[in-house]
Amino acid sequence: MDIGTKVVALVTGGNRGIGKQVSLDLAKLGVYVFVGCRNPDESQNLLQEIKLVGDGELLSLDVSKEQSITNAYDAILGRVGRLDILVNNAGVLIDRGSFFDTKLEDLQRTMSVNVFGPFRLIQIFLPLMEKHGYGRIVNVSSGMGQLSEMGSGYPAYRISKTAINSLTCMVYAEIKSKDIKINSVCPGWVKTDMGGPNATRSVSLGAETIVWCATLPSSGPSGKFFRDKKEITW
Repeated sequence: MDIGTKVVALVTGGNRGIGKQVSLDLAKLGVYVFVGCRNPDESQNLLQEIKLVGDGELLSLDVSKEQSITNAYDAILGRVGRLDILVNNAGVLIDRGSFFDTKLEDLQRTMSVNVFGPFRLIQIFLPLMEKHGYGRIVNVSSGMGQLSEMGSGYPAYRISKTAINSLTCMVYAEIKSKDIKINSVCPGWVKTDMGGPNATRSVSLGAETIVWCATLPSSGPSGKFFRDKKEITW
């Protein structure tokens, strides 16, 4: 298959949960999906699932490691020379206590995965999008990062999601091409390893707005925060 004729996406943390569903949904739409995962050898079943509905490949990627990000960039550049869609989905939820219970190392680890990784991925892939005049960047955030509705508990996670929203706004202000869009998405409380069995939303519902933002038309919104395809407050 000539990948050059297809829209190309990278989904981080794409081997399970919401990331897996997003990868499958994009593949079904005809997108060639690079599924970023830390251990590709453990995700061969997912690759077979993707091949049943579309096309793609597994890509070794640990967003907390600079060299891994560089290697992923080189691999995509070598394969297709561009990236059309970047879904920053990989994330961790380490702290579950109060502000006073949270350890500094938990905050550092959370920020490394949830913020620093997306920061670097956008830095290196956005110039490619600018060069080709097209791009869609989706930062998977959370309502727990909304300043307008900030609550207590999970401080490291909340701080990281507020920061990723800030990143969305900053990058939006610097984008030069009119057909490159960046948005944050809150998938809601989803039944994943992170969300737990008591979550109220299915994985497919959690992925829906992410896929919508990843495939927006030229007339679509940018620099916004969405849940269920509706704008919400920062």
